[in-house]
Amino acid sequence: MNKLLIVGTVAFDEIETPFGKTNKVLGGAGTYIGLSASHFNIKSAIVSVVGDDFPQEYLDLLKSKNIETCGIEVVEGGKTFFWSGRYHNDLNSRDTLDTQLNVLADFNPVVPEDFKDSDVVMLGNLHPNIQISVLDQLTAKPKLVVLDTMNFWMNCALDELKTLLKRIDVITINDEEARQLSGEYSLVKAAEVIQAMGPKYVVIKKGEHGALLFSGNDVFYAPALPLKEVFDPTGAGDTFAGGFTGYLTQTHNVSFNNMKNAIIFGSNLASFCVEKFGTERMEELTRGEVQTRLQEFKMLTQFNIELTK
Repeated sequence: MNKLLIVGTVAFDEIETPFGKTNKVLGGAGTYIGLSASHFNIKSAIVSVVGDDFPQEYLDLLKSKNIETCGIEVVEGGKTFFWSGRYHNDLNSRDTLDTQLNVLADFNPVVPEDFKDSDVVMLGNLHPNIQISVLDQLTAKPKLVVLDTMNFWMNCALDELKTLLKRIDVITINDEEARQLSGEYSLVKAAEVIQAMGPKYVVIKKGEHGALLFSGNDVFYAPALPLKEVFDPTGAGDTFAGGFTGYLTQTHNVSFNNMKNAIIFGSNLASFCVEKFGTERMEELTRGEVQTRLQEFKMLTQFNIELTK
């Protein structure tokens, strides 16, 4: 069975949107990626760190989804990474109210032996040096290395990020981050500049407006599925990444054409994530629901057109 190695936070979130607010709930990039990737026939493991305040029931939840947790370090006497945020009415912008690095501040990732030869590596949003450390521990070159990053690292660790970009195959970022990293307003030009930094493929996420995939002169666009209700966009980008990498790991095909399918699978899973607070929707999501919505994506995006001469 093909293997996916996931690196990212396993954390507590406290979320407020126009539709309500939560107390501390399960969150973190690694968590969302793992829950999303669990919908594919693959072996996956999360590399992360938590404190001993992290409930065993959350670890049991991940295990119940066939996600290996031996790479999640539990620090005795430590506190788990915590993030709190408030979303604006449009749900596209938010204010960070509190960030507590806690055990993440001294995190030294250790890749499980059984996953040092993973087929696909998904580097969730963390300091570039942590992501580089994971790549250094691998015993075989992965078929694909996918990186997710954000403007925070572009501001405070740009040199390290540029070093990392030379070692990855795909970068997934949003449109604002693509413009910042490249210095270009046009997303087509931005993708071109970023590819010159190292990655062969650039995925630019546009939230409710879908996602773009660039490779050389090839471009693919996938819309987001129009939804009646959106409660919480937290983790949607990570859920997309989990679907994207989970599909590519299962199919063992990293061609541009197959990445088009991966974009759709990622977008499909992300459309569920936003329907409830935190990870709640992803925890209960069934295979039947995923398949039904994939059909909706197919109806949304496929058409026949007769070109006139």
